[in-house]
Amino acid sequence: MPAATNHTHPQAPIRRPGFLASGLGIALFSSAVFGLSGSFAKALLETGWSPGAAVTARLTGAALILALPAVSALKGRWHQLRDNWVTIVLFGLIGVAACQLFYFNAVARLSVGVALLLEYLAPVIIVLWLWAASRRRPRVLTAGGTLLSLAGLVLVLDLTGAVKVDLAGVLWGMAAAVCLAIYFFITAKENDTLPPIVLASGGLLVGAAAMWLAGAAGVLPMAFSTADTRLGPWTMPWWGPLAGLVVLATVLAYTSGIMAARALGSKVASFVSLTEVLFAVVWAWLLLGELPGAIQLLGGVLIVGGVILVRLDELRAPGAATVGEAPGAPVPASPLEHANDVEPVP
Repeated sequence: MPAATNHTHPQAPIRRPGFLASGLGIALFSSAVFGLSGSFAKALLETGWSPGAAVTARLTGAALILALPAVSALKGRWHQLRDNWVTIVLFGLIGVAACQLFYFNAVARLSVGVALLLEYLAPVIIVLWLWAASRRRPRVLTAGGTLLSLAGLVLVLDLTGAVKVDLAGVLWGMAAAVCLAIYFFITAKENDTLPPIVLASGGLLVGAAAMWLAGAAGVLPMAFSTADTRLGPWTMPWWGPLAGLVVLATVLAYTSGIMAARALGSKVASFVSLTEVLFAVVWAWLLLGELPGAIQLLGGVLIVGGVILVRLDELRAPGAATVGEAPGAPVPASPLEHANDVEPVP
């Protein structure tokens, strides 16, 4: 047996991934494509599509595309579906179907940016609900973020402005925020047994089925149109925005969002996802020619800033006491303490 030889090689340089391949780059890409949903949807709504029809087409197409990778992720472990069917159904009905339907109804009456800002008030709703239910005052940072977001809401609504904000659109946007808050409550308990792509695909499938059933029962108006749509300087067939809504703003957005959550951690990824509001405003400006007024933009900054403060406070030690309580006093867990790999459909 020949003697072993020892060849010394210079240490290979460590290759760092490029920005777009990094977790941060993927997270920003996910926010950018998620932010397209409002613009693509509004292009369809303006040609005669009903919000219900747009949501149904989006969820159905995305569910079909994601079904194959979801089945592959299960790898024959079908018992995971049986063990988590309640979570999947609730996610599909509330985090997907209802949240999306309410958001599209808001988009039909408001600018895309304002509609999304209203939906992003969900963390504030959670804080207020926990405050009322537990009778415990939130910590200083959380309270400050909540007040900042509420001040931003007043500016976004621009009640004294020349252009009056549609009240029905505001109510639809707030309903979407409530659904988003309920979603966080549903998924507040960490669950590592179900692959995120399976939860996303299953939720989309449940949401699509619910929308089709509601349409068939006559509960939900279903109006489709084959008229050409307008996006920026381009006129295109109806299937152009629909394909973008399904492939870019849903399939790619979901898969890249899951990749980002795994690379950065779900809490950090949830912070980066707040840039979706910025992307949605920019896309609506470029593709629809709509831009919120200066006062509304300032209000948007306050809302996002307040949400950031609330989320930052969740990173503190869970045993931190609230204002006026002794250190170490038990604090009710917040649904935001467990950020999720799978976000609701915006």
